[in-house]
Amino acid sequence: MRVSAGADPSTGERIVLYETVPIALARTKAAQQRAERDARHEADKVLTRLQAEADSLRVARTKSTLGALLDRWLPQHELDPTTRMNYESQIRNYIKPNLGDVPLVLFVRDASERLETFYARLRRCRQLCAGTSIIEEHAINGSHDCSALQCRSHVCKPYAASSVRQIHAIISGALSAAVRWGWISYNPMPAVKPPAKKRPQPWPPTAEQMARIIKAAWQASYEWGLYIWLSAVTGARRGEVLALQWDDVDLDNGVLRLDENYVRTSSGMIVKDTKTHQMRRVAIDQPTVELLHLYRENCAKRMLLLGLPLNEKSWLFSAQPDFSKPRDPSAVTRRYSRLASKLGINTQLKELRHYSATELLTAGVDLRTVAGRLGHGDGTTTLRHYAAWVGSADQAAAKTIGSRMPSPPQVNMTG
Repeated sequence: MRVSAGADPSTGERIVLYETVPIALARTKAAQQRAERDARHEADKVLTRLQAEADSLRVARTKSTLGALLDRWLPQHELDPTTRMNYESQIRNYIKPNLGDVPLVLFVRDASERLETFYARLRRCRQLCAGTSIIEEHAINGSHDCSALQCRSHVCKPYAASSVRQIHAIISGALSAAVRWGWISYNPMPAVKPPAKKRPQPWPPTAEQMARIIKAAWQASYEWGLYIWLSAVTGARRGEVLALQWDDVDLDNGVLRLDENYVRTSSGMIVKDTKTHQMRRVAIDQPTVELLHLYRENCAKRMLLLGLPLNEKSWLFSAQPDFSKPRDPSAVTRRYSRLASKLGINTQLKELRHYSATELLTAGVDLRTVAGRLGHGDGTTTLRHYAAWVGSADQAAAKTIGSRMPSPPQVNMTG
């Protein structure tokens, strides 16, 4: 059965939907005739279905593949540089190798089954292994005894649910563009079920652990101690603290301006606007102001040794003698991990942000203020990530209101 579905909008070629109905072989002539009649009856139903699909345009009106669509969509899609780098990596490593050659005609028709199977395989093993025992790395080349040389065997590592959800978002975005361009008539992605989003479970260091971390950082260097101190008291993101310049620091009024982020992209390290694309001002306490005063004086002395003045555009945290370039965020993360490991504390650099939020919430600071310091815009994101800690603040609120209530009356319940 062959049915014309119009012209391909991207190539101009004619699109033909076709399907084959086999005729069963029989031993006798009468049986063969019945098989042919049954096949013709089935063919009539298939033909009707194909005509309906062509008429309602519930198939892709293009011969392009999913990979070709992604090549067309990604360059024109507006994305944050870091997000673009992540999208390019997902497309290159996972989507194209496994789905790139699938024609949109087929992809639209069985997107749910195809993608949910793909997602399930990724969640079992990011290398999409078939469950067989394979050797990932041989000790030597050529013929040898792998067990004797202890060659490294493959160990399945599930792909994170958040990363699979990002793959889902990429494909959905590309197919939405295909609908706008007239390549397909509808986006099948709303019917595809991605992995469930894991509820955030922040586990910041305790006050005692934070004291040990800060003490060890100060002992290592003043700059390193100040970086961890600022990250904890402001709740700023890693790249936001590294992007601080002296003109962002108002020591007279005790305020930091956070309007930039130092991030890695496919073209290298860049300074860009914040993750939420909004500038915010975060107040700092007097001890933090004094620490910054001392640090600025020390930086000025170091610059004088080079015969240079410390200007307002100098970076606060830099590995360069003249403070001409921010420190590498990845290097900072690794250094913090080594410090925590040495102290026997199970924590990560990003949990300094969690520490700031949880300490403020448990101390009774209102949710809106905490959200503003973190750069969340409103309390929705803060509440979703730190709901467990809001409960502690709520208990404190209950005690406060209870203490302000008049004494309950003495009621005799026996009479």
